[in-house]
Parts: sequence; C-alpha cells; structure tokens
Amino acid sequence: MSLQHMVLRDFVIVRELDLNLSKGFTALTGETGAGKSILIDALQLVLGARAEASVVREGATRAEICAQFDLSPDLHHWLHDEGFASAQEAPESLLLKRTIDVQGKSRAWINGSPATATQLRALGDRVLDIHGQHAWQSLTRPEAVRGLLDAYAGVSLTQLGSRWGTWRQAMQALQDARNAQDTLQEERDRLQWQLAEVEKLSPTREAWDELNTQHTRLSNAQALMDAAHAAMAALQDDDNGALRQLARAQDALQDQAGVEAEFTNWVDVLASSLAQAADVAHSLHSYLGHTELDPQGLQALDERMGLWMSLARRFKRMPQELPALYQEWRTRLSQLDAATDLGALEAAQSQAEKAYQTEARQVSVARAKAAPKLSKAITQAMQGLGMQGGRFEVALENAEQPTSSGLENVQFLVAGHPGTTPRPVGKVASGGELSRIALAIAVTTSQLGSAQTLIFDEVDSGVGGAVAETVGRLMQQLGRDRQVMAVTHLPQVAACADHHLVVSKRSDAQGTASEVTPLQDAGRVREIARMLGGEKVSDTTLAHAREMLQRP
Repeated sequence: MSLQHMVLRDFVIVRELDLNLSKGFTALTGETGAGKSILIDALQLVLGARAEASVVREGATRAEICAQFDLSPDLHHWLHDEGFASAQEAPESLLLKRTIDVQGKSRAWINGSPATATQLRALGDRVLDIHGQHAWQSLTRPEAVRGLLDAYAGVSLTQLGSRWGTWRQAMQALQDARNAQDTLQEERDRLQWQLAEVEKLSPTREAWDELNTQHTRLSNAQALMDAAHAAMAALQDDDNGALRQLARAQDALQDQAGVEAEFTNWVDVLASSLAQAADVAHSLHSYLGHTELDPQGLQALDERMGLWMSLARRFKRMPQELPALYQEWRTRLSQLDAATDLGALEAAQSQAEKAYQTEARQVSVARAKAAPKLSKAITQAMQGLGMQGGRFEVALENAEQPTSSGLENVQFLVAGHPGTTPRPVGKVASGGELSRIALAIAVTTSQLGSAQTLIFDEVDSGVGGAVAETVGRLMQQLGRDRQVMAVTHLPQVAACADHHLVVSKRSDAQGTASEVTPLQDAGRVREIARMLGGEKVSDTTLAHAREMLQRP
C-alpha cells in the first residue's frame, strides 16, 4: 500500500497542485523557505490532524486536500468494518479528502462517504508513518513500540487479547455477584414465587387458546345439541327428510337413464350427494351420543379462566402473554442461579486467569529473546549514521498490572555517544539524532510495520560527508520494500533517490505561491548542483552533480 496521488487546492501558499507519486525513494528538495514540508503538512491534515483556518490560502474561501492510496486486503477489512466498503467487492483504491474553510470548519470523506477525524487518524496509523525533528510519532507511542518488537519477535497478541477479555469478564462477573448477593437473592426469591403462581396454569404457548375453545363449546352445549337434532330431523324424516328425497330423485332418473344418456351423470351426482348426506347423519348421531350438558365442567373452566385473568392483571399483561413471560422468568432465574453460585464463578475466574498467564508468559519469553537481537541490529545501523559508539536498547520492564498486551512495558532507549546512559527515545535532545535513529529503526524493521509509506522530514540535519551518503543509501535500501519520501537539503541524499521533486516559490500579480515539480535528467543535475554550490551553479558543481547521480 503506497501513496499514489495528491491534490491540493488553496492550501497555505499552494494555489493548485496535482501530483502523481511513485513507489521507491522520492527526495523533496528546494531552497530554504520554499515550503518543502507543505506536502507533509497536507498529509497530516488529510489523516486527521487538527485543522485550523490558517491553512487556507489568503484570499481563498477554503483549502482542499485529497490523497489516494492503493489498497491492501487488511485495509479493505477495516473499510468494511467501518462501513466504507462492502465485504464482497473491494474498492480499487483508498481516496481521502478533507476541506477546511476560513472559519476553521473541517469536513472529511473516505471513498466518497463522510468520515470523522478519528476515523482518518485510525487510517493514518495504517498507511503512513512520519519521522522528523518535530514529528516523532509512532516511536513515542507505547503501543507502536511494543508492536515493532512483537513484529520483530513474530508475536501475535490476538490470542492473548482474547484470554485477557475472558479473564476480565470472569473477574467482573465474580465481583458483581459478591457486591449484589443480597439483591440477587431477593430477586431470585421473587422470581421463584412468580413462577410458582404461573405454574398453576400449566402455561404452554397454546394453553389459553385451547381453554377459550373448550369454554366456548361448553357454554354453548345446549344450542349445539339443538342444532344437531334439527339437522338429524331434516336429514332422516321418514317422508320429507333429505335422504328420502335424494333417494326418490335418484330412482326417478335411474328409470329413464337408458333413454336419456345425460341422466346417467345426474344419477351419479345424486348418489354422491346421498352418500355424503348419510355420512353427515351418521356423524351427527355419533356427536349426539357423546355430547351432553356439563355444568360442573363449565364451572371448572370458568374458574380456570378466572385464574388466568387474575394473574394477567396482577402482572400487567394480556392472558395470552403469560406463557412467554413464564419462559422469560425461567431464563432469568437460571441466570440468577449462576450469578449467585460464587464457587462456580471463582473457579471460572481462576481458570481464565491461568489461561491468560500461560499465554502472557509465552509472549514474555518471545519478547525477551527478540529484544537484544533488535537492540544489536539498530545499534549497528546507528554506527553508519554519524552516531559512532552510540547504543540502542530495547528495555522490558514489568508492568504494574497485567494488561491485554502482556506482563511488561516495552521502551526504546538510546545513547547517542559512547559512555552516555541510554535514555528514552522521546527524550533525546538532538533533533538530528532523533531523525537518524528513526532511520536506523525504519531500515532495521522495514519488513515489519503496517505502514507502507514512510516520510522523513530533515532526517539528515546535522550530518554531512560520508554519513550523508550513508543516509541516502539507507533510504534507497528502504525504498525497495516500502515507499519512502524524504525532505532533504543534502545533495548526497537526493542523489540516491529513485525520484526527485523540487519545491519552489513563484511570485506574480496574484501573490506568492509554492509549486512542486518532478525533475528528470538535466533538471535533476542542475538541482543537485544548486544544493552543492548554492545560488551560483558552475561547471564544476554540474560535473560533480553528474558524477553523484551516476554512482551505483
């Protein structure tokens, strides 16, 4: 993942800039005051830095910054989780946009969707790492320092974090249970009483509907029996019953079926009707044989329905809702039984702690093995950067309390000169030393970090000669694995770059503006010569510049 494209509009002293960027090592040079750090400032803003109205170019209404990165699978997962991409189709690139108006109001977008500054900052940690005299970012953040060591050691904290979360939940459940024993027991007793009351109803999901059906049938038993008797009479009356009349009609048509063929079909229909009517008569006879008035049964149903209604009013529910309420109470009672079982909770907490400690000790062992190796590698890289005799140390200190990231704190210490005591990296006084240490760390761990674009702002401050050339070679080496951009004033560093951008100021009737121009061939030779000899570019400095650019 690397930075592909940048667009600036009315940003500080840039009127308009549309810049394509390439992989490898890119040097940014220019005269003092030309605004070489403008691109870095713009990138910081588009990645969530605090916005102020002062970044809007004088006379303009708003500044606009766009940055486009190519997309990695990990970044696609993040975009999906945050709602900026679908799980099935990954966008071709990551497009960030931010505007700041003259009132200081800021707006941001990620791939065309509105975003927050917090989301931009979260992306910034994944796509870009800026090192400079006054922008010592990731290596002063404890989580980033620990992440570099863990990456170097091949340690993943996924399992440890999961164990930590389980332990914390178990500890919280145990503490909550201890603090709320009386309250939980009162609730448990209340639920048991309520369940006992509702259990009298045998409250299945269909019970209320069945009870209503039975009650309706018994309360209308006389009317049902009268209807059945009337239907029997209508069907089976000796002279005028439906069965007798259907049989007569069938016989009448049957006699003439030999003459009229269509009668045969009607005879079949009447035969079917006669059979169905006879079935109904048989069923009615059976129904009347098993049906009788049951005043006592009706009274029992009345009493049971009254109990349903009474409990429904007591618990402020509809009668048909009581079975679901009963199941809710049973579930809650099971939870309370577990919550009041301190022995089980203590055992779960102990087991979770043991699992965490086992995983954490494995992480500690891996870190302890990797720390001296990383210290030695970075110390060696420092020797060629004008810090001969300097020493880098990865310090592990026991944490006051276990954390989701392990049992120890990780700190980077550095001694810039022989005989000095290593101190925390963030407290190194010299900005030049700070920048060169950043380069040493970046080169040593170039395959490990997540950010694929590294920016160094004046990392060559305070060095020159052979050290300057070493800085350039190291950046060139680093550019083989990642995209590297460096603001530099040293020709030895710029000459090692794969790509060269020059920042210059131009004045006209509209005022002064900065421009960024890609250099090729003769233009690059002339810029290197300017860096070697100042304003006056001589044949000697031009020849020296060509020689530097031709070195392998």
